Amino acid sequence: MSTPRSFKQELVGVFGFPVAENPTQAMIEPAFAAMGLDWRYLTVEVRPEDLGAAVRGARAMNWRGLNLTIPHKVAVIEHLDRLSPAAEKIGAVNCVINQAGEWVGDNTDGKGFLQSVQEVRPIAGLRAVVMGAGGAARAIGVELALAGAAQVTIVNRDRDRGQVLTALIREKTGVPTTFSDWEARYQVPEGTDLVVNATSIGLYPDVEAQVPIDLSTLRPGMIVSDVIPNPPRTWLVREAETRGCRVLDGLGMLVNQGIIGIRLWSGHEPNPDVMRKALESVFGA
Repeated sequence: MSTPRSFKQELVGVFGFPVAENPTQAMIEPAFAAMGLDWRYLTVEVRPEDLGAAVRGARAMNWRGLNLTIPHKVAVIEHLDRLSPAAEKIGAVNCVINQAGEWVGDNTDGKGFLQSVQEVRPIAGLRAVVMGAGGAARAIGVELALAGAAQVTIVNRDRDRGQVLTALIREKTGVPTTFSDWEARYQVPEGTDLVVNATSIGLYPDVEAQVPIDLSTLRPGMIVSDVIPNPPRTWLVREAETRGCRVLDGLGMLVNQGIIGIRLWSGHEPNPDVMRKALESVFGA
């Protein structure tokens, strides 16, 4: 007599627009397989005007959770039941967890980023420049401040958005935070320990786009990080490396936040090596 088995797969995924460049599925599904979980991770393109309907649909299908990427990290909040303390502080959500029918918004971007940096140096006392003012910049700026950064500078072309984020970090954490207009090529101040590109400049398909930064102000030993995972070796990563900087590519942050997401959705602990190797295989890294 054959052993009965279930053909029901648990569903999670990512909503974004556009979303074809997002490689999260390529690391999450191998992690599920390695854990023996019959789960699927779907990459779903959702237009901004359809976000509410998409979230209701995922609820109706009892998805176990989902990720949000550009441009949904702030807009999704009104469609959720509550937020985690981290997401409350950051004001953006990249991970939703179905907790017995209650949809809870969390933010794993900043935590994943911190882990990447901590593998290189402690956060305490670090002076950081964060370029951008979107969801990723929010998460990274707040988490850096909460983890003990001495100073955060937000650099953004849209002055209003940049100043809003600067005020948010200062008010939520008490860490000295300043805003700098992004005009021409940004000159990284002396004494900066960490530079982060938290914009979409260089993201596939515009892979040769150049972050407007004065490369001569990148100094040996400085940590330069690009949150873009596709491609992993962006123009900024390549140029910083030639100048003796310690570089962090977007794959490390992606793997780290993916680990946290799987843990929150399933209660299981994935193998980070499986996830990193899957991504490296995809990108030929």
